[in-house]
Amino acid sequence: MTPEDILEQFGPREAMEYDVVIVGAGPAGLSAAIRLKQLAAEKEAELSVVVLEKGSEAGAHILSGAVMDPIALNELLPNWKDLGAPLNQPVTGDEVLFLTPTSARRTPDFLVPDCFHNHGNYVISLGAVTKWLGEHAESLGVEIFPGFAAAEVLYNDDGSVKGVATGNLGVGKDGEPTDSFQLGMELHGKYTLFAEGARGHLGKQVIAQFELDKGKDPQAYGIGIKELWEIPADKAKPGLVVHTAGWPMDDSTYGGGFLYHLEDNKVTLGFVVGLDYANPWLSPFEEMQRWKTHPAIRAHIEGGKRLSYGARAITAGGILSLPKTVFPGGALVGCDAGYLNASRIKGSHAAIKTGMLAAEAAFSAVQAGRQHDELSAYPQAFEQSWLHTELQASKNFKTWFKKGNTVGALMTGIEQWFLPKLGMKVAPWTLHRTHADHTYLRPAAEMPKIDYPKPDGKLTFDRLSSVFISNTNHAEDQPAHLTLKNASVPVQTNLAKFAGPESRYCPAGVYEFVKADDGADRLQINAQNCVHCKTCDIKDPTQNIVWITPEGGGGPNYAGM
Repeated sequence: MTPEDILEQFGPREAMEYDVVIVGAGPAGLSAAIRLKQLAAEKEAELSVVVLEKGSEAGAHILSGAVMDPIALNELLPNWKDLGAPLNQPVTGDEVLFLTPTSARRTPDFLVPDCFHNHGNYVISLGAVTKWLGEHAESLGVEIFPGFAAAEVLYNDDGSVKGVATGNLGVGKDGEPTDSFQLGMELHGKYTLFAEGARGHLGKQVIAQFELDKGKDPQAYGIGIKELWEIPADKAKPGLVVHTAGWPMDDSTYGGGFLYHLEDNKVTLGFVVGLDYANPWLSPFEEMQRWKTHPAIRAHIEGGKRLSYGARAITAGGILSLPKTVFPGGALVGCDAGYLNASRIKGSHAAIKTGMLAAEAAFSAVQAGRQHDELSAYPQAFEQSWLHTELQASKNFKTWFKKGNTVGALMTGIEQWFLPKLGMKVAPWTLHRTHADHTYLRPAAEMPKIDYPKPDGKLTFDRLSSVFISNTNHAEDQPAHLTLKNASVPVQTNLAKFAGPESRYCPAGVYEFVKADDGADRLQINAQNCVHCKTCDIKDPTQNIVWITPEGGGGPNYAGM
């Protein structure tokens, strides 16, 4: 039974009316909700705001490094310290290392571009900060519905966005309603803000529907793979921030590592690989495990215990890949639009700021009696903001690295270290990207095969044990949320030409090529392992994989991440 058949049999769905509907209880969505309620209180106006969150609670699906620049939080909640925000560990030092297989060369502080300086920032768990933002939003009267996944965009007769519908619950693997079936509900808003994070499921649809990326560079993505460790007290260096470039990446592959010392003898560390890599034998997960064996990284965590694991795609295209962010009836905020500053490896401050700007535009529109039109004040305010200035300064960052890591590092130094010393905040030249990440894979026969060492279970680990500590769970009796447009493509094209890259680019062991009873190859999809990173939706060379929304509440439940 198709979703349309289910709706015809069990509909109509219950509908709830709000002034503003927000999809995603991350930093962007919650900041938008908080700002809306702040403005309503200032004007003594009634304003109804609802936030839908597919995770089990606000923060459950949040994954980030993270070093947080508090600039936007200072604007949203100037008294955040008094309110108990979990920004507990100020940055105490920066190290930028260039790695070879056996050595590490530290960049002198005076040569480090401003984008890598973190004085005044905080090492945080973004999941904890998000949970705190959710609690504050609820205290202001925001309705938050955790465990409800927004699965469908709803449109008015004139084509404007009307709101969203949540997915049905209790549908079995065969597509038939079970005894626990519950029809999804509709949430209608005068405006709908999409704040789902990078490669948002509905944001992707809205961008296509309204051609919001027309005339823009293709979005660039990376996959960030992260672990949380508890280390011996004598190794703890609270507030130390380490970034690495070089090994284990070759010069043509974009990637780098991060290692941040939190409070309480905790270290968060991870590795980012650009999803425009060419070698289908490459495994971002295995590269991260290999990176940990470097003496400069091993020294921080050896003798410690791994506590948690996760992975998430991040946007890296910057301002040149930023789509039009408004359309009739709503707006894109945070990483759903792509505001992350890849040169700083930071997006939370941008998410908070854009959530605030969109909220201010939506509040003014509702107060003026408008609905379902374009919130043009939002992009106009962005263009006048400090965030626009910041993103302009790093506009060429990712594109330079397509010319090789040596060129990328050199030009980043020129654009963000040398030119500012001459009084030039923005480079006078602009480099454009023309190809999407999935187009870069080369045939496996043309590329060197990579043999990764087996995990030792102490410093390095396999995928399945990693997924286990991400607390990932999906109801087993539900339709797979990872679907194929054409079931023959994985074997006939991806396996034959690219040696089955989905079995390597997925950091959770979702995709596995196995032998059928007749000896033929087939792709097995272990959807229950999915950590919702969206890498497959981005990197599949044939764009045959389509990530759809699973039942709300499923996926990872990150702790301390």
